[in-house]
Amino acid sequence: MIYAILAYHVEADVMSWTPEQDAALMTDLMQVRERLMREGRLGPSARLGETRKACTLRGPGNGMVIDGPFAETKEQLLGFFIIDCSDLDDAIATTAELARANPGGAYELRPVSVLRANRSFE
Repeated sequence: MIYAILAYHVEADVMSWTPEQDAALMTDLMQVRERLMREGRLGPSARLGETRKACTLRGPGNGMVIDGPFAETKEQLLGFFIIDCSDLDDAIATTAELARANPGGAYELRPVSVLRANRSFE
């Protein structure tokens, strides 16, 4: 069975860490990631960007873009896509395609840093 493990934390706490504190945490996480990779159990993993950089696309057709990560409390996270886009406008246009294919929900867009062997890629 494959599981998606979603990481939650108090964002203000994470953003207050010094670069050294953040690097220490990432070192610890990389040790776990490297073991999971050796075991062949790790799929894609990423660190989401700050919620202040998030937006949500909601509504029929091309939808409407709303600043911030706003899902309704009746909505649950049911999946995710990791898509390479040239900029936010490209990400919104791509998300609108997904929304037209699967109407009725909301799609939160967040920048991602991909985590690979002791390095982060924006």
